[in-house]
Amino acid sequence: MGGTLEKVNLSDKFALFSEHFTPKIVGELNDNHILIAKVKGEFVWHTHEEDEMFFVVKGSLVIQLRDREIRLEPGEIFVVPKGVEHCPLAVEEVQIMMIEPKVTKHTGDLVTEKTVTTYERI
Repeated sequence: MGGTLEKVNLSDKFALFSEHFTPKIVGELNDNHILIAKVKGEFVWHTHEEDEMFFVVKGSLVIQLRDREIRLEPGEIFVVPKGVEHCPLAVEEVQIMMIEPKVTKHTGDLVTEKTVTTYERI
């Protein structure tokens, strides 16, 4: 995607998959991936060595932190600072976009059955 000079229609891209918590690459920005994902249910508590940005496209997402919860509605953004333990939660399916460094690991140093090691480009 990086450097292809093509626009990306997020609705079209979201229609290409149905699985949850499996980010897909839809573009690149410098040394960052632009990712989209569908999420439903509770993910896993984890941290990253880099900041992570969540942008809600559709639905309502809760970013659980150890001391509070951040509720995000469509059009809202929240940045989880590096090193902050967090756990995304979605009662109903939510469509999100994330921008994060290409070196960011899906679940940080934690490896579970939900961990994705390589992201598909769609």
